[in-house]
Amino acid sequence: MKSIFFSLILVVSSFSYSQTQPTTKSVPTSESKYNVTINDDYSWLEQPNSIDVSTWVDAQNQFTNSHFEAIKKRYSLENKIKEYDELSTNGLPTKKGRYFYSMYRKDKDKPGILFYRKGLKDLSAEVFNPYKIYKSPTTTIAGYYPSRNSQFIAIQLTIDGSDRKEMRFADLNSLNPTNDVLKDIKFSNVVWKGDRGVYYKRNTNKNTIARDSTYQIYYHNLGQKQEEDELIYDATQTDGNVTFFKAESKMFIVETNEKGVTYRTIDLNSDSHEINDLIVNDTTEFDYRFFKDNTLYFSTKDYDWGEIRCKVMNNQSEAKVLIPQIYNHLLCNAIFLEKYIVCEYRTLGRNYISVYDYEGKFIRKFDAPLGCDFNIKFYNSETEDLFVSFYSYVVSFQNFKLNIRTGDINLYYNDYIIPKPTIFPLDYFETKVITYKSRDNKDVPITIVHKKGMKLDGNNPTLLSAYGGYGSVTSPHFDSALLCFLDKGGIFARAEIRGSGEKGLKWHRDGKGLKKMNTFNDFIDAAEFLIKEKYTSPSKLAITGGSHGGLVVGVAMTQRPDLFKVALPDVGVFDMVKFEEFTVGKYSVDEFGSVSNVEDFKNLYSYSPYHNIKPNVDYPITLIITGENDDRAVPFHSYKFAAKLQNNEGQKNPIYLKTEYKAGHSGKISNYQEFVQERAEFYSFLMYHLMGE
Repeated sequence: MKSIFFSLILVVSSFSYSQTQPTTKSVPTSESKYNVTINDDYSWLEQPNSIDVSTWVDAQNQFTNSHFEAIKKRYSLENKIKEYDELSTNGLPTKKGRYFYSMYRKDKDKPGILFYRKGLKDLSAEVFNPYKIYKSPTTTIAGYYPSRNSQFIAIQLTIDGSDRKEMRFADLNSLNPTNDVLKDIKFSNVVWKGDRGVYYKRNTNKNTIARDSTYQIYYHNLGQKQEEDELIYDATQTDGNVTFFKAESKMFIVETNEKGVTYRTIDLNSDSHEINDLIVNDTTEFDYRFFKDNTLYFSTKDYDWGEIRCKVMNNQSEAKVLIPQIYNHLLCNAIFLEKYIVCEYRTLGRNYISVYDYEGKFIRKFDAPLGCDFNIKFYNSETEDLFVSFYSYVVSFQNFKLNIRTGDINLYYNDYIIPKPTIFPLDYFETKVITYKSRDNKDVPITIVHKKGMKLDGNNPTLLSAYGGYGSVTSPHFDSALLCFLDKGGIFARAEIRGSGEKGLKWHRDGKGLKKMNTFNDFIDAAEFLIKEKYTSPSKLAITGGSHGGLVVGVAMTQRPDLFKVALPDVGVFDMVKFEEFTVGKYSVDEFGSVSNVEDFKNLYSYSPYHNIKPNVDYPITLIITGENDDRAVPFHSYKFAAKLQNNEGQKNPIYLKTEYKAGHSGKISNYQEFVQERAEFYSFLMYHLMGE
């Protein structure tokens, strides 16, 4: 009887605690910069390995999870998401080297497994299963790179979500893993030297959240220990950002530092690793596209919408424009085939493919369906078929063959890519791509998706999203969880605000550095547009964004808390005064400016979400999401932002923090069950607070 009594007391105590917002201690600190006093009461949360921080995170998660449990009594989406996933179609495999590769899940509680086919219609064979080696549901395949003759394959693995990866190898003849193990790989491509070994980048950070130190390229011969790998290139002294890639029989090394951009090459057919200068300290900021027959193909910063030029190396003649820019049509990508250059374009509401030959002669155009984007997967040179997957926010992958020679367009399916009817009729949802006016009279594109025929009376639950940084171009992303929200009467809107690249290079320049406030103003103006046009109202409007988009949400909710009912920033950065001190922040100085410059500092401080939380303001209901192993947007940004909001005088709306354990910048993606749970929690939270409890 006594044991039952104490058990009941324990349960009641646990329940009561889980319903109470955790308290966060305030430890006042301050510093002065350019005669500005910066107060920080929560800098103690910047210590990821601290027991105090770990205990605090656990308490925050318990509080948030108890709310999720309460929500499940009204909204439980996991089964519906799984149902929609079962009805969704699969995309085409990826062709690398000789073979076709796909990722499949045998067990929904374990990571995906890499399979390959020698022919497109062949049965697949298992190449690499990370669970067999690591026995961990959070070790996932991040990338794979076959050797020149597809004898071996290198597999990059993400451990518990971190950007610091490991590399393993498999023999594609025996389908057995080798004994080679490479560690501390970060932001690295893989280039093979024949079938003998690989070049890769190694990180030297001891502290995972310290300023990034990925400066070195190493060469690894298969069969040797990593300690024996040869250091090939070191940009430590110049603090340079180093990338590399393969073109024809050369490896190109690109180093960017304060002097400019330098291109160097290594002959992959040579037995040595001799490095040769190609272009040194270039300041014209051209973008490499391709290298073929001693000819460099590239774009410049001279044309906002993108063009392709070519120049024969070691030739003093001027580069010529091969494919000129098309005004208001963004050149998103160019794929260089044996006979053709395939250009991917987008303009307002439309995506299409234009094919040219190597003289710049136009061959053919293929349009994507309205509201759809596409992935070009591979090319069959014998039949001249381009294999493409089309998709949208509401339509899963539709696979086609586009014949460059004849222009024929045909659906593609086989025994494992099976055609299915769409989950909803094609006219069930309506997708609009329109523009709204910013406060300084710019036309900002916005995509709006909702049920066809929906009444626009200002009473519709709406989710507004954006990214807005680094010149990134946003594509639709099919999400079965979003379908649940839309089918229940929700509206989804995606704003292509300045700072992103959807309207070309100038669109990015006008939303970076000292002009970064344009990015946030455009997002706020999108919200006001949706309200003015009666799509929604402040009591029905939620905002979300990930990474840079998390910053956008943080600024918007602190600048205009009156506009939003709910805010869901995901893996964002919120302390812009300290951002560049940690991990990859140094690579973002060009995007945001540097606190070492007084003008940049004042601009950063003026919008930094953490520093612009004002006392006696009730900010929106907020769910802040981060990953404990996020070494890109380190989690203490989210911790400090949550703590200051929770302790803010006048804060009546609840502030929730969700820290995903054993996850990084991409969230819980390691196994299907956790991925579904994460999406279900997000949209259930959204619907609960916008559609009623």
